This record gives sequence, structure tokens and C-alpha cells, in this order.
Amino acid sequence: MSRRVYVQQLEEESRHRAREGGNKADRDPSDSNFNEHPPRDDLMEIIEQGKAAIRKIGETALLPFHAAVSKPAQKAYLGTFLFATTSLFLLALSTIAYALFYFNYVPQVSVERTIHLQFGEGHPYGVATLDSSLTSLQAYDVSLLLHLPRTPNNQAAGNFMLDLSLLSPVKAPSTAEKLLPESALKQRLAHSRRPAILTYTSPIIDTASTLTGLPWYVLGWKTESEVMEVSMFEGVEFPKGWTNVPQEVKLVVEADEKMQFYEVGIRIFAKFGGLRWIMYHHRILSYVIFATMFWSSSMTSALIAWLVLSTYLASDTTAAKKKEPVSPKIKAERSESEKYEPSLTEGLSDTFRTFPTLGRHIPLHFTGREESARRGP
Repeated sequence: MSRRVYVQQLEEESRHRAREGGNKADRDPSDSNFNEHPPRDDLMEIIEQGKAAIRKIGETALLPFHAAVSKPAQKAYLGTFLFATTSLFLLALSTIAYALFYFNYVPQVSVERTIHLQFGEGHPYGVATLDSSLTSLQAYDVSLLLHLPRTPNNQAAGNFMLDLSLLSPVKAPSTAEKLLPESALKQRLAHSRRPAILTYTSPIIDTASTLTGLPWYVLGWKTESEVMEVSMFEGVEFPKGWTNVPQEVKLVVEADEKMQFYEVGIRIFAKFGGLRWIMYHHRILSYVIFATMFWSSSMTSALIAWLVLSTYLASDTTAAKKKEPVSPKIKAERSESEKYEPSLTEGLSDTFRTFPTLGRHIPLHFTGREESARRGP
């Protein structure tokens, strides 16, 4: 009896709500009480719509910010930073590599040394050290610079001979060679003999030149001397190997008269050709080409290494995921309270009913005892 009473109470309450809903629907919308006091559900719906509109406007305004701080954007920022850092580092490395290559491949273009002549018995001679200024497989022009006073002895000497020898570095001497002087251990790599003579001037021209330049001679701005440049080698080249590159030069002045010298020097000028000529005369273009080539090869190598490393790490991650044990899903059994009990439907009506609700909610439906019994298990 209690279940039937409970069902009857539910039916009466549903009828009461239906009557109240019908009365509200039949009211005139022009009624001031109706307009001043709208239904609570409609007011809540208006509030919810306003909140949704405000939320949508905020989301639209923040959409660019969300896109800028999203995970794909962060990955793009990180990739761009790594690419720019790697590019700058490899560019600096390429510049250093090209500088080292330039200074090792392109030799010194001009080498000048002073030869200090030794006077005594025999002809005057002098020796100068070149160190490592020259390189192999490079053509050189060699000339002597002579600064001579116009003394009577020098003018009377007429033609005199210049004997120039290019000497190799000293090798590690053997036991027998240690008894020999160091000069005997040096090999002659190149030898040249060339004549030289002071410029001739007649006595009348010499006297006239002296008189016109007398003020300059008195002030010390001009001296009675002459500088001569005598070419000794043209395009001399040395084979590959450090023992074939000269390290010293020896000059012997052969003359019938005892000559006087202010200064004697040697000048060695490199005659570049091929790649060395391009690198020396077009330095900026050579730097751009070679640095770009080195940078491109370095970036390609770095990209290949990055792809290989990424593939390897991705394969390791996939293999680790496959090895993780998968926990089996256990089907949950229904509790005793959730199981269907046919006795609960006893006393219910078999008639299909529809119960109205307030506002715009969906009406409630009662399907009857037989339908509930069919759907229950």
C-alpha cells in the first residue's frame, strides 16, 4: 500500500505542476507583473548567454597570444634559436679556418734582408738568414740592392761581379760530419753571377751637376751616391721539402779595385699564379667563396648528424613504449543495489504517462511496469 500511495502522490504533484504551468502560459505578456518578474529560468539563461558571449570575446582577443605561446610555437622558437646559434658558430669557425688556410697557403709576398759585408783578405762577402720566409713550389724573383758612394775607387772599378748563392738548412750531422765546419754542411740550392757598374758621367756633366746641387749637398738633403738594383734570379722555384727551401744567402763581390759600400741588401719577391694569385689580389671575394663553401659543408654535416640523432632517439622512445606492460581492463560487476529487482515495479500503473515540467525542460515520461520489466535486466 505504501508504494501505491507514493505513486498517487507523484501523479497529483505532476498534475498540480501542469496546472501551474498552464496558468503561467495563459497570462497576458502585457501584464506589468509578468514583465517585471520574468521566470527565474529565463533570467538564468540570459545570464549564461552573457557569460558565454564575454568568454567568447575574451578567447578571441587572446587567440594570438595563445598561438604565440603554444607548444608548436615554442618548438619553432627553440628550433630557430638553435639554427641561428649553430649558423653563427660555424660561420666564425669558417672564418678562422679560412684565415689559417690563407696564411699557410699564401706565402709572404716580399722578403728583404740586409747583408753585412765582411772586408779583409780576398773579396768582400756577406751572409743573411732567411729563416722560414720562403716556401716550396713557388716562383721568386731575387735582386740585390747596392748603395755605393761615387768615390774614385768605385768609379775606377768599372764592372764588378756579384756572386749570390742560396744555401739549404743544415741537416742533423753524422759522426764524421761533426768534424766539418757548419758552412761545409750547407748545400747550394741556387747560384747566380751577374755584373754591375756605376752610372757613367763625364767630368763636365759631373762638375755641372755638383754645382747646381751644391745647396742640397750643403744642407745634407742630397749625397754623392747611387743606389743600384741588380736582378739575380727570375722565377726561381724550389722543390717540395723543407731541405730544398733556402734558409741563408751568401754574397761575394768580385772586383779588381777595393770598393766601398754604404749598404747592401737582398729583395725576394713572390710571383703568384693560379689560386694564390686569386687569393692575394681578390681577398674579399676569396673569403666569401671559401668561407661559404666551408660553412655550407659544416651545416650539411651538422644537419645530417641531427637527423641521425633524432631518428635514433625516436626509435629508442618507440621501443620503450612498446615494452611497457599493458594493464588488463577488469570488468566491474554490478552491486546488489544496482541489480534489477522485479518487486520494485509492483503496484505501478501499466499506462504510459507524460508529466509536464517548469520552464523549457523536457517533460518526464513514465513507460509503465511492463516496459520497465523488459528494459530492467
